[in-house]
Amino acid sequence: MHTADRTDELLPARAATAAIEVLGLVKRFDEVTAVDDISFDVRRGEVFALLGPNGAGKSTAIRMLCTLTRPTAGTARVAGCDIVAQPTAVRRRIGLVFQEQTLDQQLTAEENLRFHAVLYRMAPDQVEERIARVLELVGLSDRRRDLVSTFSGGMARRLEIARGMLHTPDVLFLDEPTVGLDPQTRALMWEDVLRLREDEGITVLLTTHYMEEAEYADRIAIIDQGKIVALDTPAALKAVVGADTVSLHTVDDAAAAVALAAAGRDVHRGTDAITVPVTDGEAAVPRLIVEAGVPVRSVHVHRPTLDDVFLHFTGREIREGGASGPSGMVRAWASRRR
Repeated sequence: MHTADRTDELLPARAATAAIEVLGLVKRFDEVTAVDDISFDVRRGEVFALLGPNGAGKSTAIRMLCTLTRPTAGTARVAGCDIVAQPTAVRRRIGLVFQEQTLDQQLTAEENLRFHAVLYRMAPDQVEERIARVLELVGLSDRRRDLVSTFSGGMARRLEIARGMLHTPDVLFLDEPTVGLDPQTRALMWEDVLRLREDEGITVLLTTHYMEEAEYADRIAIIDQGKIVALDTPAALKAVVGADTVSLHTVDDAAAAVALAAAGRDVHRGTDAITVPVTDGEAAVPRLIVEAGVPVRSVHVHRPTLDDVFLHFTGREIREGGASGPSGMVRAWASRRR
């Protein structure tokens, strides 16, 4: 064990003022800068998302925070422990769910959890209670003695989250947790995660390239080409993009545009509709229809989305592809646990 880790054993598990503190973190691979001077903090009990395309640096950042790779420069503390000076202490205080499944298919749900308890040297008198607790939290109590090979993809993911929570970590890292899951299963999985946060006070840091998934976060850091380009709540980020817009298609768009402009509206005339920016799109629709002065054939309300936010800050839509898979992360974590 690292000398600094022995000292850290005397520290309380939640000694830090923030669950995660990152300052000027950099990771270079030869001539490539995967993570480029990022800084942020994550409050205790917060769900925090790193949102960006594959290849943006998300997984590299999480690898450093989980002590799977050393930073080239910068510092970070997780649950009050330095990721370089106190790696063993960090690993004792975190749970980690990989993008790829790492469960043993030929063991039952309970056997997978008991194996994890052994790896983390949990006190034997605590194991049974924690297994029952985490299985209840993810809704798998009735599948406790079933082989994982009989589980659906969503059930397996929920079991991995239960496994990551078994040793009562301070911080749970989720690396692209819902890749390959259908929308309904994603929603169910997020119910489990938010229940964990509520019931156990867990701090969650996730990486994702799914806009809808990032909406579950209290705050989002948009990362692209290794840099954090924006960081705020989902609502605040969308507010930066602009107001809601209402598009009206009428029987006489020219006349409607004149009438709306006369009513003080900022009117943008398109080829097949009139667009009007407003503060609250849905609430504004009835008044806009009246102000248009002609019959309205269709109405569309658009509110800024995280897609709009990403486009605003990066100049392009979020993209997929190009990043290496998480298998290297899985191998690195396994070697650390030996």
